[in-house]
Amino acid sequence: MRDRLLAAEKIKAIDWRDGALFLLDQRVLPKVQTWLRYDSAAAVAEAIRTMVVRGAPAIGIAAGYGVALAARERLAAGGQWRAGVAADIALLAAARPTAVNLFWALNRMRERLERLADDAGVIAALDAEAQLIHESDREANLTMAQLGVDLIRKRQGHPQVLLTHCNAGALATGGFGTALGVIRGAWLEGLVEQVYADETRPWLQGSRLTAWELAEDGIPVTVNADSAAAHIMRTKGVTWVIVGADRIAANGDVANKIGTYGLAVNAMHHDVRFMVVAPSSTLDMSLENGEDIVLEARDGAELVGEGAPVAAFNPVFDVTPADLIDVIVTEKGVVERPNAAKMSALMCRKRLH
Repeated sequence: MRDRLLAAEKIKAIDWRDGALFLLDQRVLPKVQTWLRYDSAAAVAEAIRTMVVRGAPAIGIAAGYGVALAARERLAAGGQWRAGVAADIALLAAARPTAVNLFWALNRMRERLERLADDAGVIAALDAEAQLIHESDREANLTMAQLGVDLIRKRQGHPQVLLTHCNAGALATGGFGTALGVIRGAWLEGLVEQVYADETRPWLQGSRLTAWELAEDGIPVTVNADSAAAHIMRTKGVTWVIVGADRIAANGDVANKIGTYGLAVNAMHHDVRFMVVAPSSTLDMSLENGEDIVLEARDGAELVGEGAPVAAFNPVFDVTPADLIDVIVTEKGVVERPNAAKMSALMCRKRLH
């Protein structure tokens, strides 16, 4: 199946060429496909903050390359360049608070830098580390796709109706996608009849990004208002809700795009299975449960427009309790009915591939 997945890989959102980072501007998709070039950590931090790049794995990958750019810039300037890189890492870390992949990637880059005693090899070493983060995520996507497809096949062996929320595809990762990677794999195996994509207010990642990705692959997709999801579960024969994650606590509680919690509640009521697909870098074992996750809230103007005469509450994420989740899929393996003991055991495993 892996070869078929690789052959179907079409879309990417991150590219590293000639010592510069290129990001596909997700703010203008699907009408325009514009690649933006970044040559500094400060510019990458701004791209993360302003949603040029989004999706927890993609944010982490971009941040890794941001550190590589920081080293280039600071070494060229001379002086106390390591202190300058440390400041750039702090700037990148402040760009978005919820997606743990950002901090995971920055810590990995920082640790790699700390092991380097010879300044002459810094740029090459950090470039290689950032590229390794990128490639590792791509490989994780492929493994998770295969594991998720196996779960869908076990439920029933004929084409099924799936529902997803926000964007957890190639645009949100370093490769094939997390939730959408599973859906893509299921399509290749003849297990998808129809996909419903929540529009995902207020940035409309579902209608602008997810629907575009699926349509590009020829997968039948229908966009729906977020508030229609329960009705769709009741009337359209949905068998699985499949979503990504921005941070997973030690007990299996999941922070993901606002609206995910409500989907999980509705899925349980309608006997629809609920699958979370995320690389192990999304697991934050330092947090006991979802109550400890910092949830980003953005400007209310994104919801109601500038100058609106009413206040607007605009949380970006919510927390889905572990007891509402049927299965968490990572590149290390699958956890059914997650809890603290099962998540701890998962993190002790090596990658499956």
